[in-house]
Amino acid sequence: MRSDWILDVLADLRAFAMSNDLPALAEQLDDTAIVALGEIAALEERTAVQTNGNTSTGRTDFGDIGAGGRA
Repeated sequence: MRSDWILDVLADLRAFAMSNDLPALAEQLDDTAIVALGEIAALEERTAVQTNGNTSTGRTDFGDIGAGGRA
């Protein structure tokens, strides 16, 4: 994961907060780390799909079917 560094930074900030009696900040940093994990996973999934040549938007391509494709 090329974005792992941000998780390390958040862990360091959390450790600082805990050692300096800042429990609310430490808890918020836990929540932030969870959000970061989710976004990093989603980013990696999108990157993997694009790398494999599938840049689909999730829509089905019906080609010329429909009113616009009739002769």
